[in-house]
Amino acid sequence: MKLKKTELKTFLDEKVYLYNNPKFIESDPIQVPHQFSAKEDIEIAGFLTATIAWGNRKSIINNAKRMMDLLDHSPFEFVTQHQESDLDRFEGFVHRTFNSEDLKQFVKSLQHIYNKHGGLETVFSKHAEKASLQQSIHHFKKVFFEIPHLERTKKHVSDPLKNSAAKRINMYLRWMVRNDNAGVDFGIWKSLSPAQLSCPLDVHSGNVARKLGLLKRKQNDAKALAELDTNLRQLDPHDPVKYDFSLFGLGVFEGF
Repeated sequence: MKLKKTELKTFLDEKVYLYNNPKFIESDPIQVPHQFSAKEDIEIAGFLTATIAWGNRKSIINNAKRMMDLLDHSPFEFVTQHQESDLDRFEGFVHRTFNSEDLKQFVKSLQHIYNKHGGLETVFSKHAEKASLQQSIHHFKKVFFEIPHLERTKKHVSDPLKNSAAKRINMYLRWMVRNDNAGVDFGIWKSLSPAQLSCPLDVHSGNVARKLGLLKRKQNDAKALAELDTNLRQLDPHDPVKYDFSLFGLGVFEGF
């Protein structure tokens, strides 16, 4: 499907309008952080939910809700105040390859980030570049695993500098940074701007982007993400990632 740039922008803008509204929340993992109102609770719930956001959406949502149960529905308080023995309750938790040992490690790493580094927003903001947060994600991973950790858990945090599209973290950053008052994304991280965000690139958004001529590269990796970013920034340099709603909606809801 080859559209002129202006036609493509009009087409995609209409799809943003269609999907970027509170109805979208009902079927999306973003509903889990939407259960909270305090900034730290939202960002921790969002981070843990985004971490397991692969596979069947229903099981992602169910398992993310289960994690919130395990954190006593007070993610920030649990993360910052827990003792080692409190982590025993995670035994038996599993989502695909993310298991109870990974969850324990994540809670410890998050505690370290809040107690020693000023929280998630501070860490992601530190190495942000003007038009990209991929460097930030790389440094975040380093900070996340600077405490003693299980080697197996490292695979659950992507590194764009190792050619990963880092779909889940880019989705999480969209949740935290985009602020368009549409009711879906939170926009609670004021130190970063939507202009710095990258599209969460997965099978659905990748396939739709290729059909629309926004992406030529075959693999969904960091190089493909850079190509897609460049093209989406031409459509809207200030808020390129709003088109995630169009690409995802067209792929998942419309089978485009």
